[in-house]
Amino acid sequence: MILGNLIIMKTKVFDLDGTSKSSIELPKVFETEYKPVLIKRSVIAMQTAKIQPKGADQRAGFKTTAIYIGTRGLPTPKRTINTNKARLPRTKNRQVLLSGRVGRVAQSVGGRTPNAPKAWKVIQEKINKKERKLALESAIATTAMKELVEKRFIVENDLPIVIEDAFENTKKTKELTEILEKLKIGNDLRNAKSKIRKRAGKGKARGRTKKVKKSVLIITGSNKPVLKAARNLPGVDSVTVTSLNVELLAPGAEAGRLVVWTRSAIEALIKKENKKEIVEKKPIKEEKPITKKEKPTIKKEEPKVQKKVKK
Repeated sequence: MILGNLIIMKTKVFDLDGTSKSSIELPKVFETEYKPVLIKRSVIAMQTAKIQPKGADQRAGFKTTAIYIGTRGLPTPKRTINTNKARLPRTKNRQVLLSGRVGRVAQSVGGRTPNAPKAWKVIQEKINKKERKLALESAIATTAMKELVEKRFIVENDLPIVIEDAFENTKKTKELTEILEKLKIGNDLRNAKSKIRKRAGKGKARGRTKKVKKSVLIITGSNKPVLKAARNLPGVDSVTVTSLNVELLAPGAEAGRLVVWTRSAIEALIKKENKKEIVEKKPIKEEKPITKKEKPTIKKEEPKVQKKVKK
């Protein structure tokens, strides 16, 4: 499924004032076809990889003396059939108050749990390496598709949004919000802040008290101060190009996130593509045809005749 034109090969580069004075060629990644099924599979693979396997102890509920052996024709204290009691495993310690208490079975107090979770159950969804790479490339391409991004975010500018490298040195959150306002992203930030809500259910008691709507994603070329400055803004994520993944580009397995790229981040993608092309263009060594080895001909040496020396 392709939504409109994928991308123009050139885009504007904005200054910190929000004006465009130059342009940059976009890498071929932005021409990748939109593949929602593959993106969803990749996100689920990442999310299930974080789940810790859990299960019950195999001996849980069995640490008791309770046992049932059907016996008739014995004295009353020893027989278990026709005693007006259910035929269930009961404890043997008759001198204690809990003697004859039911154990082991699921309906008993402290008994085993039926169908308990198994620690060896395979939870993680797996995905091939090539599929994961293609999903990442497709998710990067969707950041330039305005039809997809507009479904979840407030877009008031042409996509993709690329800003100069001076943006990476922003240290304060206040300065960062002012720059994003000039890039016409302020409405989306305010929208995310207004939709902070209290979480329903038990998650409130487990440190996850609030739910926050996703907003802009900031991608830099390397580890810079702007990554810390963006942490206090609700819904805003910041990451380097090398740490980019599908879950950040497609939160909730829905592709098309509002992204601010720095110039160095775009250049890093171009360098990565150039390296790939160089590797693919390496000359392949021609293999010599396999032939039957011919037996080497051994020349017979003639016996040397010693010359007689005259005395």
